Amino acid sequence: MPIHTATRRLAFATSADHPSIQPDDMHLATSLERLGIQPVVCVWNDPQVDWSAFDAVLIRTIWDYFKHYEAFLRWLDRLDRLGLPTINDSALLRWNSDKRYLLELARLGVPTIPTQLATASALPDVLATMTGQQVVIKPSISGGAWHTLRGRAGDAALADAVARLPRELDYLVQPFVPEVVSMGEWSLLYFASEFSHAVLKRPATGDYRVQGEHGGSAVPAQPDAATLAAADRALAAVATIGHGDHAYVRVDGVVSGGRFLIMELELIEPFLHLAGQPHAAERLAQQVALRVPPRHAPGDDHAGSRQNAAR
Repeated sequence: MPIHTATRRLAFATSADHPSIQPDDMHLATSLERLGIQPVVCVWNDPQVDWSAFDAVLIRTIWDYFKHYEAFLRWLDRLDRLGLPTINDSALLRWNSDKRYLLELARLGVPTIPTQLATASALPDVLATMTGQQVVIKPSISGGAWHTLRGRAGDAALADAVARLPRELDYLVQPFVPEVVSMGEWSLLYFASEFSHAVLKRPATGDYRVQGEHGGSAVPAQPDAATLAAADRALAAVATIGHGDHAYVRVDGVVSGGRFLIMELELIEPFLHLAGQPHAAERLAQQVALRVPPRHAPGDDHAGSRQNAAR
């Protein structure tokens, strides 16, 4: 039973490769409808979308934004000019879109996997300081293990692979953490800074990537108190730099040497592991609803300003 008399329109931002609401988000969409919010699927970089027709944009499966990064930033600028709220906030999306934020978290005292940032041309010099170590190299703006390498620094095979990486990108260089394979990677889901649920992800046999498209798996699990406390502290650190208000965040990390190390904070388009978690989907829907402004009557000043900005 809708609790609002006027249906608000919410753009459910997706990508061309995933243009429909994914099964994991279906109960979220249904819950939004019950709250008087109409989710409308919109491919984020489709030039035919009239963004001014919506009350807010929920960022969901824009899983190719890093391949079109300049266009992505221009899109956020356009939404800002329209005065159209994004969920999460556009400033937070910009900050989180470049994984060099991990260096900022480390400076704030957040335990992270040690990370170095390097241009493509500087990668051989960085790897020369890590000879003999197993390392992971990934673009600072990336997702889904895109252009990600694993190998032993100093080996010819890794050097050859590094030489073939796109030269225009910047890269993160990290020591490989074997516990990702032996113990698994945690994903902790938070809605409005409150812990909701968690999964433990494992790679397929012989692999190190936990993403489903690479054969990885995820099962519901309950993190211990120390892991939860570490994730809470990481989010508190993010709040100190002005990014404390978010509808959703996924905290990814691994327990190594008795500490929970942050691997990534996913605040843009994380897979939320809502399947089988109806109450979690409903809680998130309530948080999203709080961030969608009231419906404006056609012809009012606010609607007019959006239409002008869209031209």
